[in-house]
This record gives sequence, structure tokens and C-alpha cells, in this order.
Amino acid sequence: MKCKHSFSIPIICMALIFYRAEGQTPNIIPQNKDGLTVVTTWVAYEKTVQADSNNRMVPVQQYVTPLLSDIQYATNKNFTKTVLYTQPLLLVRLPVARALRKVQQQLAPYGLSILFYDAYRPYAVTKKMWEIVPDERYAANPAKGSGHNRGIAVDITLADLKTGKPVAMPTPFDNFTEKAHHNYQQSDSAVLANRLLLKNTMEQNGFTALSTEWWHYQYKKSSTAFAILDLPFYLFK
Repeated sequence: MKCKHSFSIPIICMALIFYRAEGQTPNIIPQNKDGLTVVTTWVAYEKTVQADSNNRMVPVQQYVTPLLSDIQYATNKNFTKTVLYTQPLLLVRLPVARALRKVQQQLAPYGLSILFYDAYRPYAVTKKMWEIVPDERYAANPAKGSGHNRGIAVDITLADLKTGKPVAMPTPFDNFTEKAHHNYQQSDSAVLANRLLLKNTMEQNGFTALSTEWWHYQYKKSSTAFAILDLPFYLFK
């Protein structure tokens, strides 16, 4: 980060200085009202990376190619009907990115690719979502935190590798009905085969499916090893 001209520092640079220099260190991060430790400053985040390189958040595009995405939370075409993300990036923890690379490699012989709907999600966005859908079958309870907040969960589907178009699945993304459940069987056999291929490939590479959302996968079963983050996307650019 460079800030030129001592008398005319750009506003965005000043914001970065505040975010990166004005925080607590991980050893003294205060807990929120729910007793969760939430990393809200760049200084605290960097301390966690220094302690363990697996804590590093990395751009998915550096590990998954081609990178196909449809980030609906950056538009108002999502279940909240509001724009939740500005300047979004697809970010995950380092070991998650490496696992996703293996998934992409396994799908390529089928002529398929991962298509991403979401990855890292700032904690503040999870709180907004819970206000709209306070149902743990479909939204993360901010009192517990989310795998997305920890950088270890992704919302994905399969897409044609050549055209980039998503394949048929039982429901659209963020459909909060039983049709989105993995045990829902009243769909076309080709649709069920697509869902199963995605599930099997993800599980073979260390991910766990969410029973009520065919698109949601979390790396490993335990999320407590990774801190909850509430950092805006622009800090990672």
C-alpha cells in the first residue's frame, strides 16, 4: 500500500490506514454480545496469518480456472432484494482454495466446471440476512457465525466448461423449500445426477454438504479452527 503526496492522501488510502493500523491484536480482540471473537481489523487478521499460514485468505481465481461466477449478492436479484456486496471478491482460506482446485480438476474430464455464487461473506452481511430469514435451515445464525464468515464455505453449482452456462439442478440458488434438500428425489433423473456428481466430488475433497441446500459446502466438519471475519472485500485487493 503506497500513499503518495503527504498533503493530499486519497480518501481510500486513509481508510486503509485506519483499518490496518487502528485495531486490536488477536490476543485482545473483544468478544461481541454473543460471546464470539470477530476479527474486524487488518492488524488482527495479519496476526492470525503470521501464526498459521492456513489462515490466509486467497482469491479463488488463483486456484480455479476458468473462474465462473454469478455473485447475486452484488445485485438486488437475491432473496433480500437488496445489494449486499460492493466490490465483491471470491475469497477462501488457503487450504480451501487448494481443495477447490482438485475439485475443478476432477470435473474437467466431464466437460464441467464449478460456478460460484458465494464464498467469503463478511459477518455484517450474515447479520443482515438473518434479519430477513431467521431460520437456521437456510441462513446462518449470527450468534454462532457462519462457515462463509470463516472463509471455509462456498455456494456453488456445476456449469458447462465450454459455454459457462449452469447445468440443471433441482432449484435455483437460494430456494428455501424442500426441493433444495439433498434428500428431495422428485426431480428428473438427469437433474438428480448433476446434484449427486457435485456432492460426491466435493465430499471426496474434504467438503461437507448442507442437507437443506444443494449448493452449500463447507470445508471440514469443524469450523472453530478459523476465526470469524468482518473485513470488507477491498482490504484484500
